[in-house]
Amino acid sequence: MAEHRSMQRAALLDAARSLLSEGGTEALTFPALAERTGLARSSVYEYFRSRAAVVEELCAVDFPVWAAEVAAAMERVPSAEGKVEAYVRRQLALVGDRRHRAVVAISASELDAGAREKIRGAHGGLVAMIVQALGEMGQGEPRLAAMLVQGVVDAAVRRIELGVEDAAVVTEAAVGMALRGVRG
Repeated sequence: MAEHRSMQRAALLDAARSLLSEGGTEALTFPALAERTGLARSSVYEYFRSRAAVVEELCAVDFPVWAAEVAAAMERVPSAEGKVEAYVRRQLALVGDRRHRAVVAISASELDAGAREKIRGAHGGLVAMIVQALGEMGQGEPRLAAMLVQGVVDAAVRRIELGVEDAAVVTEAAVGMALRGVRG
């Protein structure tokens, strides 16, 4: 029974990812989740009490995987500057990933305070990954520099999501701006 519930919950989360990446937050409804999974709408409520609860679960499941991919990319390079570059590049490479599109859609939605706090906490953990590298590069305020680098990444994500410029062009511009900015 527990295994069945776990599989149903995973199917609901997968359906939520698809809905978010295809249609944004407006597409994430309990009737749509029910239709995608073949469950009755009332059954969806047995797993999640609200849309915010679905969002919180997606963040809890997907954000650590995404952060681990960024951390792994950073670990593959020895220099502090290389780590900052890997941090930017890997996040932007993940833009096409369904998990990332879901997180972007989630962050743009109107959520309750608890869900927003979880997203902020997860983002804070991501930003913390480059603080040490920025300190090694001589940044006097590495935490602030990390937040600003993440701002460049966030702006680049939005540009890539819009699809106006080529993702490779946006990525190169973001990497260049981040590295020039942290070199001083």
